[in-house]
Amino acid sequence: MSKNKLNLTLPPGSIEPIQPTTPSAVPHHGDACVTTERSTLAGKTSIELIQERLEELEMDDNQRKRMEFFLCQKEKIGELSDDDFEKLGELGAGNGGVVMKVRHRSSGLIMARKLIHLEVKPAIKKQIIRELKVLHDCNFAHIVGFYGAFYSDGEISICMEYMDGGSLDLILKKVGRIPESILGTITVAVLKGLSYLRDKHAIMHRDVKPSNILVNSNGEIKICDFGVSGQLIDSMANSFVGTRSYMSPERLQGTHYSVQSDIWSLGLSLVEMAIGMYPIPPPDAKTLAAIFGTCGMEEYDNHGHIHPPLSPTHSNYQQNSNGPRPMAIFELLDYIVNEPPPKLPGGIFSDEFKDFVDSCLKKNPAERPDLKTLMNHPWVRKAEIENVDIASWVCRTMELQAPSTPTRPAPNY
Repeated sequence: MSKNKLNLTLPPGSIEPIQPTTPSAVPHHGDACVTTERSTLAGKTSIELIQERLEELEMDDNQRKRMEFFLCQKEKIGELSDDDFEKLGELGAGNGGVVMKVRHRSSGLIMARKLIHLEVKPAIKKQIIRELKVLHDCNFAHIVGFYGAFYSDGEISICMEYMDGGSLDLILKKVGRIPESILGTITVAVLKGLSYLRDKHAIMHRDVKPSNILVNSNGEIKICDFGVSGQLIDSMANSFVGTRSYMSPERLQGTHYSVQSDIWSLGLSLVEMAIGMYPIPPPDAKTLAAIFGTCGMEEYDNHGHIHPPLSPTHSNYQQNSNGPRPMAIFELLDYIVNEPPPKLPGGIFSDEFKDFVDSCLKKNPAERPDLKTLMNHPWVRKAEIENVDIASWVCRTMELQAPSTPTRPAPNY
């Protein structure tokens, strides 16, 4: 058995990152787009090698071209420092720190810069920066691009690709609920992203939740903030503040955990995005009626009926959608460990969606399907076939300018 950075015993290879020199890893960004005659293994140039490795991944032509373009831009930027950036505004803040929208002065590139303040020794900060460099090797269509990390003025900066649609928690606040068809496409992307991290780098995410799933006006869906730096995770272990937890029961209990914990977090996130509120403790019938609507004077129960949804601005929604009283954090964690898992209400969503969520939210991690099994679930296969136009949905929802190039035909949501 191997040990992770938190000294939890894990199944072999379930979390410890593969060294960047492994054949499956994509080369460091400094090797992308090199045009000199420098050669690599088998006499191939670095750009040829990286293109071959991108070919091995499950990406379509557009995704591969975007990835190559990103790597070429990144190559031109080189090393980063505090003086390189002009602040444009704040994108969000959480337990980990604040995320700023910035412009890279010399290139004009817009980036997202996450600032994390840590009270740790300089040697620890250097180790964190070193460990974060594995992010240079995580190049895939459903992983947020990484430009670099550095330390300055008491803070660690992680510079990432800017996703103009923002995170799904911000979208959720704006729209109230996310349609099942959209959630299906999001789930396909998240499962592919998690599978890439697991298969190519032996990394588990550790923090799957709506705020760590980002979208943009091109219709791309990418995950961010996955746990590549054990030292950073250790340093932030005591910084948890808030009223929500996406951690699995086994992780909260301090027992062994693996990628199955990410699957629990995905299931919980899907329930939240589908009903428009954090589902622990579960909303009562009155709250669900306010969210999904009632028909005439019919009584609404948790087995539900399909009704026109109320707008988030509707007075009943405002009055009744807050659900049960907020729980103190330790009360919440106790509920997750000891009470039945959340479920989607009946009659509102497809049976396939409900079954998918139920399988993710098994209390016993051994009963949860693995990533490969989930990719073959009927609900996921259906989402892949439907090919929903995420770009149009994001642009309409977040009031963004549509991309100049045409996208797929608009679906019926």
